[in-house]
Amino acid sequence: MTVPFEPASETLQAAHQWFAWFHRHPELALHEFETTRKIIEVLQNYSIDLLPNPLQTGVFARIGGYRPGPKIALRADIDALPINEVTGLPYASEAPGRMHACGHDFHLTNLLATAIELKKIERELEGTVLLIFQPAEEAEHGGEQVVDTGILNGVEAIFGLHVKPELPTGVVGIRSGNFSAAVDRIYVTFHGKGTHAAHPDSGRDVIVASGEFIVSAQSIVSRNIDPFEPSVVSLTRIESGTTWNVLPDTALLEGTVRSFHKKVRDKVKQRLQEIVSGIAAVHGISGELRWVDGAPAVVNDERLTKLVERVAKNQGIKVTDVAPSMGGEDFSCYQQVIPGVIFNIGVGCPYPVHNSKFKADLRALEASVPLFVSLVHSYFEGSASDGQTLLS
Repeated sequence: MTVPFEPASETLQAAHQWFAWFHRHPELALHEFETTRKIIEVLQNYSIDLLPNPLQTGVFARIGGYRPGPKIALRADIDALPINEVTGLPYASEAPGRMHACGHDFHLTNLLATAIELKKIERELEGTVLLIFQPAEEAEHGGEQVVDTGILNGVEAIFGLHVKPELPTGVVGIRSGNFSAAVDRIYVTFHGKGTHAAHPDSGRDVIVASGEFIVSAQSIVSRNIDPFEPSVVSLTRIESGTTWNVLPDTALLEGTVRSFHKKVRDKVKQRLQEIVSGIAAVHGISGELRWVDGAPAVVNDERLTKLVERVAKNQGIKVTDVAPSMGGEDFSCYQQVIPGVIFNIGVGCPYPVHNSKFKADLRALEASVPLFVSLVHSYFEGSASDGQTLLS
């Protein structure tokens, strides 16, 4: 059993400074240029090996490899959100309309601090640790882009975390299997015939068609999907018309579909297409559904989940089960090619993520950094003890 690990106080002090810098300088997906430069600066200051990265933002680095053993990856996302911060923090965002409202500044700070502690014992590690500072988790398929670089070649397992404001600071929330949902976007366009609102019989009304579509789409989950299969269809934007007395030619609706299983995903897509086509036919207009695939569902590997639970408890960290979330996480892109587990760390905040008042309690680093370092040790020790990997 791995001896409980405690990070150096100077590492945690430095981590607080890094976090404040990242929080003050949030950057949106695929524009994390200054964030990338700062990460590289910190890693170079500690002589951590950087790896080639064909992407414009994000960082890949490596620790270990001096002794034979498995290769595992630790991942953190680095992008922010288009939200105006109103936390009042002394290190609040200096970029109007941009904010780290999802905890990615915590995630990357945690990985930096973990890297520093692992670097100190690099030559003792029975394997290699790949560090992935991933761009564009909130949009633009960042996880998929990282996978496409081939950086995961030879990697046999990956670990990640995500802050959870509902949990008390430092508490780990985890579950095996379904963790977060697949995220897909839908666009529905109706094309009719515009006319004077006083003479609707002279046109083809896309407003009425849109209303029928909104109501009908909500019946998919309640009437076409097994009630034991979680799914969501949410329409979030309607754009049509320019004034009060004109029936418009077109209407655009936008929304999202959340699901955990491919059969549900496919069924929802099929029913949406049938509804669009049917409503268009009834009203004598044309209708089009555009479905944009997002990240698949996060499904945590059972063995890796048990490893996290065991190591956390050995560290004296409280562990609790969490319910599956209909939110998305492109950590799932890594799980399409190698086993992986992502878990929550409590940051004790009354406001949810993606809220302008969200803030993370940095005392959670006192749990997350030891946990990550100990996970690396435990994985390598488990592999060495029986001559094979934990995933055999």
